[in-house]
Amino acid sequence: MLVFKFGGASVKSADAVKNVARILSMHQEEQILVVVSAMGKTTNLMEELVTKYMNKQSTEETLDQLKAFHREIINDLMGDQSRQFYEVENLFIELECALDTDMISSGYDFVYDQLVPYGELISTRIISQYLNQQNVVNRWLDARNFVVTSSHHRRARINWDTTKNLISKRAKKLIEKQLTITQGFIGRTPENTTSTLGREGSDYTAAIFAYCLDATSVTIWKDVPGVMNADPKRLENTSLLPDISFKEAIELAYYGASVIHPKTIQPLMKKKIPLYVKSFVDTNAAGTMVHDHGLQGVVEVPCYIFKDNQVMISLSSKDFAFIVEDNLSHIFSALASAGIQINLMQNTAISFSICANNDEVRIKKFLDSIGDTYLIEQREDLQLLTIFNPADSQDLTEITGNKEQLLQHRTENALQLILQ
Repeated sequence: MLVFKFGGASVKSADAVKNVARILSMHQEEQILVVVSAMGKTTNLMEELVTKYMNKQSTEETLDQLKAFHREIINDLMGDQSRQFYEVENLFIELECALDTDMISSGYDFVYDQLVPYGELISTRIISQYLNQQNVVNRWLDARNFVVTSSHHRRARINWDTTKNLISKRAKKLIEKQLTITQGFIGRTPENTTSTLGREGSDYTAAIFAYCLDATSVTIWKDVPGVMNADPKRLENTSLLPDISFKEAIELAYYGASVIHPKTIQPLMKKKIPLYVKSFVDTNAAGTMVHDHGLQGVVEVPCYIFKDNQVMISLSSKDFAFIVEDNLSHIFSALASAGIQINLMQNTAISFSICANNDEVRIKKFLDSIGDTYLIEQREDLQLLTIFNPADSQDLTEITGNKEQLLQHRTENALQLILQ
């Protein structure tokens, strides 16, 4: 049994969807579960919808853009037969009804999880219907009936026992019978509300299903040849990493390599399920294989990982006392409560600094909770550069340019720089 995952770029247009159909038609003899993300930049539109809803602004223009984008893809795919996509229209109606309800008091994270997942639901309905029209017979499956999570909205944790029981006993029988299409990124809480697994969480969904299905492998189809040692859009002369150990993949994902979601690797590593990252443009290319090498590293070249839109927050006590264990316990508790993932941290005797994604809602929640206790210095619009497996005495001027270096942190196999 195989698990395929197609991201937003692989389904961003009618031609892209047709390419997905072509790839799946080549594997019709296999038992396959297909995990699909929202189309193109739909998630950005959905997040704009959430922001307008929370600010009590009109959502009509954004909703119209969302409808027009998907209807154009449907028309390009099906032409006169586009009326058969009534299930997509039903989802638009559901979304409009959700926007008409009063959820603001439940908070941003809850509202986010009730609105944004419509991107994945709409995407998979379109793809499933189109595939059936093309005689690539498949079943549409609602991931929320199988992926059970905690109630931590926008950062839900998997209830592994319940999820494994549902997938192995119910979903597996369906997948064994025919090709199955489901959504990435989404799940269900004990209260039967929709939850999400974090931005770019569709890779993680693929790993969850693979673990519970005892899959042979997972393949993530991307618009790049595989895992590169740097983003080709940022650096010239990048090279493909044909072979990566699970341990190295976890580290690269943790530091922010965009090709793989950070949580994806661990479920696969536990059952030694190989992960392939392949190009949906050149399907015959070998791509990258992530598999078990124990603790041995196989990546020999430096890898450069850029994270934009970073914020650095430095805290010190108001009475200029030392930052001690009690302070750190309070700070980490506030960070966890706000749902902030730390990308880098450093402390001295009198201060503690973190670098994190500049999520305005979560950063504000964190700062509001500690503002009475600490002096706060905040810098925004920063870039975090991580060099995994750095070369000795490397000149970084070409990469950092004229940017000011605010903070440097070095570990055994990584160098991290905060740049402004």
